[in-house]
Amino acid sequence: METRMSKISATEPGPDKLISRLLADDGTFPNNRILPLLHYQGVLMLPTGKPAVVVEDLFGSNAWGGTWRNGIYSFHHYHSAAHEVLGVYGGSAKVQLGGEKGIIVTVHRGDVIIIPAGVAHKNLGSSADFRVVGAYPRGQLPDMCYGKEAERPGADERISAVSLPERDPVFGAGGPLTTHWKIAT
Repeated sequence: METRMSKISATEPGPDKLISRLLADDGTFPNNRILPLLHYQGVLMLPTGKPAVVVEDLFGSNAWGGTWRNGIYSFHHYHSAAHEVLGVYGGSAKVQLGGEKGIIVTVHRGDVIIIPAGVAHKNLGSSADFRVVGAYPRGQLPDMCYGKEAERPGADERISAVSLPERDPVFGAGGPLTTHWKIAT
C-alpha cells in the first residue's frame, strides 16, 4: 500500500539553494538576533494532485503541527510565542522578511521558509495561485503581533523563551535547521 508520504520527495539544499539570514531588531520588529531565517529554495518535489496534503504530512512527520492553508498576510506581523514554517505548494510571491528595513525574497512552489519567533513577514504581492501550508513546532502556539510599541518588552521575553524545534520540518533529525539553529547554553 502506498502512503501519502511516498508522493513527496525533498532534496537537501546545497549552499546555493539555502539562504540563511540573521535579522536584527529594527526598532519596530524584534526579529531574532540568535536564530537565522532559513529559506530552502526548490527543495520540495510536489505531486500534481493534493500537494497541500503531502506537505502537511511531511511537516507532521517531523513534529510540526497546527497546520493551516492559505497565503501570507499583506501586512507586517510576527509571532512571539512560536517559530513558523511555510511550505509553498502553489504559485509564487514576493515576501518581505524582517520589517520595512528587512530583506525581500521571491518564493516559488517547492520552497520552504522557516521563520524564527519574532521575525516579521509580509506578502508584497503574489500570483493568483499562490498557496502555502504553515505549521509550528510541536507544543508551540502562535500569537499575532504587529510591531506596536505596547507589544514590547513582553514580546521580547516570549521570543527568548521559545524552545528550539525537535526536528527540521522537512528533513527531520540532522536537517539544516538543526545545524543552523543553536542556542548557546
